Amino acid sequence: MTAKKGERSPKNKALAAEQTATQKFSPARIKEFSGEVKSEFKKIAWPDKKVTMGSTGVVIILVFLVSVYLGAVDLFIGKLVSYILK
Repeated sequence: MTAKKGERSPKNKALAAEQTATQKFSPARIKEFSGEVKSEFKKIAWPDKKVTMGSTGVVIILVFLVSVYLGAVDLFIGKLVSYILK
C-alpha cells in the first residue's frame, strides 16, 4: 500500500514531531517558562514556622517509633529462627 499524496508515513510523522519539539527549546520559551514558574510559586500558601516545626517533630517521633518496633521484630524473629535451627 502506498501513502496518498500529502499523508505522512509513521517515520516522517516522528521526524516532524521531533523537529517541532526541538524548535520549542528557544531562549524566549525558557524565559517564558521561568516567568510562569515564578508566578506559580507566588500562589503557594507556605506554612509558617510553627506548623513546619510541629510536622517535622511528628515525623521524627514516628520514624523513631517505627525503627524501634522494626528492630524489636527483627530481633525477635532472629532469636526465633536461631532457636528453631538449634
